[in-house]
Amino acid sequence: MKIEIFEEAMCCATGVCGPSVKKELIQTTAIQRHVNADGENIIIRRNLTQNPEAFVRNHQINDLLKKYGITVLPITMVNGIIFKQRDYPTFQEFSDYLHQDLSRAFVR
Repeated sequence: MKIEIFEEAMCCATGVCGPSVKKELIQTTAIQRHVNADGENIIIRRNLTQNPEAFVRNHQINDLLKKYGITVLPITMVNGIIFKQRDYPTFQEFSDYLHQDLSRAFVR
């Protein structure tokens, strides 16, 4: 299973720096580290600042950006199919996409 998250421009790759950190970014980073550690599935986050070429190469993402602008971000793709736009997946959505219990990655 491959999940790609195309994110708005952020100052760092995880987006968990700066004066006001969003809890959803902390949770997404925790899930990403947990999932990527098992080696079976992968979550890749593509930051507009860090990976602009990924946004251009992916025709689905590029088309959405041309149509709606950056307000469509973040966009989540699961195995090449767009599942969510304008918001990060919830904890439950990540669990559903991956068909696994992610309780060890839950941030309190």
